[in-house]
Amino acid sequence: MINNSYLLGLYGVTTDTSSLFGATTSAKARKTQPTAPWASTATPPKASDMVRAALGGRRLINESAVDLDLAGASADYRKLFALYQGLNTLSALADRANTKGLSSAEAAQVGKRFEAGLAEMSDYLKSAGFEDVRMVQGVSQSTVKTGYALEKAQSTFVTAPIHDGALSAPVKAFEGDVKFAVTIKTAGGSQAVDVDLSEMGATPRTMDNVLAHINGKLETAGVATRIEREMIAAQPKVVKSGSKTITLPAGPDQWALKVRGAVGETVGFQAVDTSDAVYVTQGGGTTGAAQLLKFQADGGAAPAAQQGVNDPFWVEGRAGQTNLPAGVAAVRSSAVAPDGSIWVVADLTEGDPNQPIKGDRDVALLKYDSAGNLMQTKLLGAASTANGFSIAVDADGRVAVAGSVTGALEPGKSGDSATTADSFVTVFQDGKELWTQRRGAKAADEATEVGFGADGMVYVAGRSKSAMPGQAALGGWDSYLQTFQEKPLTVIGPVGGVNVSTLQFGTNGDDSVQAMTVSGSDIYTAGVENGRAVVRRFTLDSAGVPTLSATRDLGLASGAIAGISVENGKVVLTGQTDNPALDIGTATNAHAGGTDVFVATMSADLQPAAGDRLTYFGGAGNDTAADVQIKDGKVWITGTNRDAGAAKTDPTRAYLARLNLDTGAVEYNQTWRGDGDQVTPTSLSVVSGGASVLDRLGLPQGEILQTDSKLLTIGTSARVGDQFTISPANGGRAVAVTIDAKDTLDTLAKKIMTASNRQLKATVITDSKVVPPVQRLQIVAADNKEGAVISAGAVGKDALAALGLSPGFVGKTSDKTVKTYGLNLPNTLNLSDAAGIKSAIESLAQAMTAVRSAYRSLGPQSATTTNTQTGNGSSTGYQQTQLANYQAALNRLLA
Repeated sequence: MINNSYLLGLYGVTTDTSSLFGATTSAKARKTQPTAPWASTATPPKASDMVRAALGGRRLINESAVDLDLAGASADYRKLFALYQGLNTLSALADRANTKGLSSAEAAQVGKRFEAGLAEMSDYLKSAGFEDVRMVQGVSQSTVKTGYALEKAQSTFVTAPIHDGALSAPVKAFEGDVKFAVTIKTAGGSQAVDVDLSEMGATPRTMDNVLAHINGKLETAGVATRIEREMIAAQPKVVKSGSKTITLPAGPDQWALKVRGAVGETVGFQAVDTSDAVYVTQGGGTTGAAQLLKFQADGGAAPAAQQGVNDPFWVEGRAGQTNLPAGVAAVRSSAVAPDGSIWVVADLTEGDPNQPIKGDRDVALLKYDSAGNLMQTKLLGAASTANGFSIAVDADGRVAVAGSVTGALEPGKSGDSATTADSFVTVFQDGKELWTQRRGAKAADEATEVGFGADGMVYVAGRSKSAMPGQAALGGWDSYLQTFQEKPLTVIGPVGGVNVSTLQFGTNGDDSVQAMTVSGSDIYTAGVENGRAVVRRFTLDSAGVPTLSATRDLGLASGAIAGISVENGKVVLTGQTDNPALDIGTATNAHAGGTDVFVATMSADLQPAAGDRLTYFGGAGNDTAADVQIKDGKVWITGTNRDAGAAKTDPTRAYLARLNLDTGAVEYNQTWRGDGDQVTPTSLSVVSGGASVLDRLGLPQGEILQTDSKLLTIGTSARVGDQFTISPANGGRAVAVTIDAKDTLDTLAKKIMTASNRQLKATVITDSKVVPPVQRLQIVAADNKEGAVISAGAVGKDALAALGLSPGFVGKTSDKTVKTYGLNLPNTLNLSDAAGIKSAIESLAQAMTAVRSAYRSLGPQSATTTNTQTGNGSSTGYQQTQLANYQAALNRLLA
């Protein structure tokens, strides 16, 4: 008797015989694979039952619950079906989260169970031990490279364009009193090469003439550094007018300065005459694209600022404009560093291509030099979403940033709820994270202000919807003030921030802290409490712990606080209000109508006094105050102006104004428009001596040619303790790779090769396809090795996302013996919002398709009959006759 299985094998049947010979013959065909849970003959579980079981705590993946209806079937089938059922349950949870009218409580419960289920699936894939297929959470590749890239040390520095048109024409930026010094630092010492263009006499100040003059000075000084010109070719401009796209002709070519350094020489620039600089961050246009503007304050000795080549909305005094990186969604605060550079705290919805973020939204610290060049980007490293609200810089260069975080941060925990925002504060120095504290309530809370005190104290103020740890809720949103003391955590351990006090205060309505300042042994907060402007004074004891000592209610129908500071023993409060008679004293300048900016001066003890002053600033429309800084008794304010009766979508004007604190007189006021007639300033910083003739030339004050740190914890969003794992390709124990504070691409490469037991080869390569060239980490299978599986770390501690590495199998993808299937399921999938739910549903559908493909690959495979005598694909005459006989027999069997 002819064996049916033998015949089917000869003909490469991969599914039930019904797929080849019709449905009517399926009952007579022998099964070659167990029935899959997605088969039409299988009874699928109800989505509601899967959700109910998952929320009840039942495991999503359970091999013992899988019944195989084919004796002797490979154990891989049981694992595949269990995995499929887990994915199906995750999909049901995502569909449930997408249901309209779902309560917030159930949505939070479903979201939390989904994240736990995703982690369960990730753990299962690492330990399942498939035999004839390989299943990975990520993708299957022969080569992977880090998205993170370290820019190689550059020997050149190119400025923004300073001239357009013919090279034979005089350059406007070179006009007038142009004097500066080029500083050269070598191992043998430093020297300053003075440049004064007045020494050129009647020689036209063209690009080439001026460069010849400067390079002659450098040559005489015996240094190898030179300054050259760089052409920036003009490009046609494409604009949209309604539904039409219009291509405008290219303008003139533009020219920039190029500083060509030499080995062993560190180059810098030093201004001779300076004036104060004022920096304003703003969102412009209909998309709110973030920009950093630089203004030169009147006074000082610096030559007047000139209009830049690419500054279409220039106003008198503007010395520069820089577009912040793509992906910046919001900028709320900025601060001056001790070296005169500017720190900007921004929210990123996407990172730089060479510096990816972990989650959906992260906080970035962006450092700019005086010429608007981005010097450093430091990412917080949030696993899900984070927002930065405040920044402070200490005299020693430490930077503190405060805000809110949802999901995991430090040390990889998601707080009481993975979908509820908590307050955080992080302190950095030289780009290195010193410590982070996350202190949250049961309900949402956020840190809105941060400041440094004496002896390593850091003060954080914010608001909370419920009781902060150790406090009692008052109703609505409450204000809070926290104290952190910076000290070593152990005798030889790292420095940490220890919470030493928390105060919760306010009314039974909605309260907030919108401004805070630390002044000696006092802390002042200001905010809107139940609709009224309230200033509070806290006195610090010898341990730096605050106690409420005074409160002053100024009244406020509607409005907001922009800033508070102490100047010459007086408390100065700035904000906006439609109240024409704040309870402070007689107004120096009267309220003009709508919403006006106000500047209030009061005594340090907050008691009403004869010296109290009130000044209103604005027009008949609505005026806002975004930020305020006080310097030398002068109040700098930035915000927006709107005409009387203007709607929210009508054009806005930005302003920068300076008021005399004593008289209320407006001494300086510039207004400007933005792209699309929409512009909104967000923060303000004043730098002493920060403006000079170097601004015209696109050159910074201080050293250039500085390279980024090679440390991964500084250059990426990876945090100390972040991990990923590497497993043998054929299954086995996973080995963790942990990021340390001193890790670089080179040390990480060594860790990867060791963890893979030399199955992988990791090298640092130079990527010359980008300009300037960068260094990346490349991972391939080691010579004559199969490769390995790289898996993401736990949510909140995953290093792969920070490095821009995709999890999955790395090795010989053409291996015919064991096929690899990637589910391509990120660990960061979540159900926190509509976009996240949509992404989760789509990703899970693709993952289940991958499981089906793996199932098909386990069945009998069709193949070309090979002539073993000739070695080619044709058969002998005898074999053809035998095949015909087998076919006839098979037809009779299935008849």
